[in-house]
Amino acid sequence: MILMWLLDVNLPKGLAKKLNSLGIEADTTADRGWRDLGNGALAEAAYKAGFRAILTRDRLFGESAARALKSYPELAVVILRLPQARENGYLHEFDNRWRESPIVPVPNQIMEWP
Repeated sequence: MILMWLLDVNLPKGLAKKLNSLGIEADTTADRGWRDLGNGALAEAAYKAGFRAILTRDRLFGESAARALKSYPELAVVILRLPQARENGYLHEFDNRWRESPIVPVPNQIMEWP
């Protein structure tokens, strides 16, 4: 089974390309037209579209998505704790951290990485 990851609007769009290059099917909320969805609605839309992991920088996302996780236990939420930076710097830091410890989403969990 292919695990699709959705990137929240607060992450650089280039991260989707980076994940795709790593063999992970990823898309962005902006490219899906979901930019204006609230966190709970976004989790529901993502699940129904086949995504099983949502990556975000929003630490409050988990609180909003907690109800959606009860309805969709196969869904995982990963909060990225990388320092804010321009896209190239962010992707460079992502690469460094990924080499140390790749993201492994856990269904029905809200986790922080790295």
